[in-house]
Amino acid sequence: MVSEEEQIGVLSINEAIELAEDRGLDLIEISPKAKPPVCKIIDYGKFKYQQNKKAKENKKASTKIVVREIRMKVRIGQHDLELKARNAMKFLAAGNKVRVSVMFRAREITHPEIGQELLEKFLEIVKDQCLIEKSIAMEGRTLVTTLAPL
Repeated sequence: MVSEEEQIGVLSINEAIELAEDRGLDLIEISPKAKPPVCKIIDYGKFKYQQNKKAKENKKASTKIVVREIRMKVRIGQHDLELKARNAMKFLAAGNKVRVSVMFRAREITHPEIGQELLEKFLEIVKDQCLIEKSIAMEGRTLVTTLAPL
């Protein structure tokens, strides 16, 4: 009698099915693309249960990365800038990424350096709690940077 975990070797399909029936178990194809295909002789119900259990554990282990956004306009006050920076630090402390954007309206777009300076002030405030994942870049009428938690 062969133990459960022991490899039997290469068998014909009929021999493998017969061996599985003798044990009262099922022949399950594990890796069909291998040469020769790999099969196991186990209880199919137990096999499906273990697969579902592994899938649930893997789903639990994976963490969703949430990207929170902080929007500002060019004409923002110093106190409002500090408040938005504190909110960004809260998001980063919670493990979320933060996308910081400065929106330009009307003729403000002709002076993107003002938005650049604003984002640099913002980054100066939050530099201790984050890594700059994406440097400051223009996307349409918006100046954007992305921050990741340490």
